Amino acid sequence: TGYYDEARQVALSSRASHQFAPLLAEWINGGGMVPAHAAAAAAEECEKMFRMGDRVGRASYDKKKLLLYAIISGSRRQIDRLLRDIPSLFSTIEDFLWFILSAVQDFPGGTSSNEGLVPYSLDDLQAYLNKFEPSYYTKNGKDPLVYPYILLLSIQLLPAISYLSKEAGEEEYHIDAAHIAIVLADNGVLSEVSGAGQKLGVMDAYAEASSIIRQYGSMYLRLGNLQMALEYYAQAAAAVGGGHVSWTGRGSVDQQRQMNLMLKQLLTEILFRDGGVYLLLGSRGAGEEGELRRFLTDHKARQQFLLEAARQCLDSGLYDKSIEIQKRIGAFSMALDTINKCLSEAICALSRGRLDGESQTAGLIHSGNEILETFKYYPEVSFQEREHVSEQQTILRQLETILSIHKLTRLGQYLDALREVAKIPFLPFDPRAPDTSADVFQNLSPHVQACLPDLLKVAITCLDNVSDTDGSLRAMRSKIATFLASNMRQNWPRDLYE
Repeated sequence: TGYYDEARQVALSSRASHQFAPLLAEWINGGGMVPAHAAAAAAEECEKMFRMGDRVGRASYDKKKLLLYAIISGSRRQIDRLLRDIPSLFSTIEDFLWFILSAVQDFPGGTSSNEGLVPYSLDDLQAYLNKFEPSYYTKNGKDPLVYPYILLLSIQLLPAISYLSKEAGEEEYHIDAAHIAIVLADNGVLSEVSGAGQKLGVMDAYAEASSIIRQYGSMYLRLGNLQMALEYYAQAAAAVGGGHVSWTGRGSVDQQRQMNLMLKQLLTEILFRDGGVYLLLGSRGAGEEGELRRFLTDHKARQQFLLEAARQCLDSGLYDKSIEIQKRIGAFSMALDTINKCLSEAICALSRGRLDGESQTAGLIHSGNEILETFKYYPEVSFQEREHVSEQQTILRQLETILSIHKLTRLGQYLDALREVAKIPFLPFDPRAPDTSADVFQNLSPHVQACLPDLLKVAITCLDNVSDTDGSLRAMRSKIATFLASNMRQNWPRDLYE
């Protein structure tokens, strides 16, 4: 059990063990192995004792002496014979395990340096232990920790933490599994062993440990404790990257790539949660004041990560989160485009009777104006970005105009609504203006285009509810009809044409 100094002192202090003391010293100094001549001498001593058999009155002494010499010899033959001939030698499985662990000798290439002796290897031990079901060790679940304890002692590390994580009864052993996995991965030992019959590749072993750590971290994420989730997620990413070496850049190229991929994935998961932006980016800026800087030290890397995260937010329908991230990194035109997209959808929903549409549109317009105000004072804006912001500002104002017409119509102010329709600079509906043959529709933003069918319906409704005193309304109706006719291919609602 590792008490080598005590064992040495006992051997030297007893007259009966003087012959054994030098062999023990060699075994201790050699890290569990002795030179060929010493192993052969120990094996020969075992053979003598087996031949002599039990002496009357000295059976206990001979058995223990036999056990000690078998350990020193490291011979599979002597160990197997000892276990076969004296099955009652060990009263507990723990005693048996310590004996076997002491006897295990692994040599490069799987062969012993002691000529003629086949060593008892770690694979032999693991294969022997795995003959029995977990229930054999746990007494059908009464002692759930015995089985993972045996797995750990026999250096079956991944099976041990997997069992703790998933199957060790109703106790919260997944906590222990996560922390053991962190330690094993951090020290890089998972690449060395996995378990008999479970020879995983290096990356598979670390991925398994990483999964256990990640699952534990996700529990904190569900509870809203983002700071704790972040720490475990960082450990999960480090594990898949090879542990401690991943932070120092000494891992393989593939390990580093795997770590970066998982780290970004898990950071994005946290970013999407309420409070995630504040945790990772701080109260302002693009991560210089938040936790993100710990993991992505390069400014460009942070920018690229946040751009990709904003895109994923858009794909997931998390528009507010996307806008916030885009604002933080100075992607104002992208943020405005997102606002315009949402505003367009809100206007369409409002025109179809959605009750919360008005408050939503007001909030979006306010956000857009805030971004435009921030943009004025933002340093180092490229000429291209200024052009894009200007384009998005134009679209925002066009959508505001459309929204105002809807509001006037809902209030029954049909004539005022028609006056606003006539003023729209991006549509050819002014009855006093000359007809134009330009394809106006194609020049509009898709966000504005999406609002046109409902806007046309509103305009027609207003025309139906206002008296035409000077022929201007008839002219407007004609212009709307011409516009509809020139856009027959747009697949607009049929009632527009009726």
